[in-house]
Amino acid sequence: MLLKELSPKIEKALNQQVEMEASSSQYYLAMASWSEVQGYNGIAQFLYRHSDEERIHMLKLIKFINERGGHGLVPALKEPAVKFKNINAIFEQVFEHELAVSREINNLVDMALHEKDYATHNFLQWYVTEQIEEERMARHILDKLKLIGEDKGGLYIFDRDLSTLDTADKH
Repeated sequence: MLLKELSPKIEKALNQQVEMEASSSQYYLAMASWSEVQGYNGIAQFLYRHSDEERIHMLKLIKFINERGGHGLVPALKEPAVKFKNINAIFEQVFEHELAVSREINNLVDMALHEKDYATHNFLQWYVTEQIEEERMARHILDKLKLIGEDKGGLYIFDRDLSTLDTADKH
């Protein structure tokens, strides 16, 4: 049995972040499925990969909690939306969601510093950097969609190009 290294407050907050990452994965999975059904195969591929990435973020948190003597909990999740207005609305929601995740990560960093839990603070720096990249990627995609406007040919090319955008390479 591991010694308890996480405070109950930090453990609870990290488990809440596990839930947020799991929900993000489901949210992007629902968007991917809708996109695929609508014929946006490239966008669907991108969102499927993004969903997988969020699940990896969740697993990383669970393993950290467990390694620090806590118990990483697998959360029950609410069913995500299954219908979306259009591709622009999807990526506006992605951007807003990533901003919300960033706020939660920042709150965790603040809590870790306040609790003088420097190991958790150090661990969370990866998430801080990740969120900067996630926000930048979402902003970049929204900028491209604004340039395209209502041009269906542009949307076709965007869909094709997004299938090759690696979610791990967000620069």
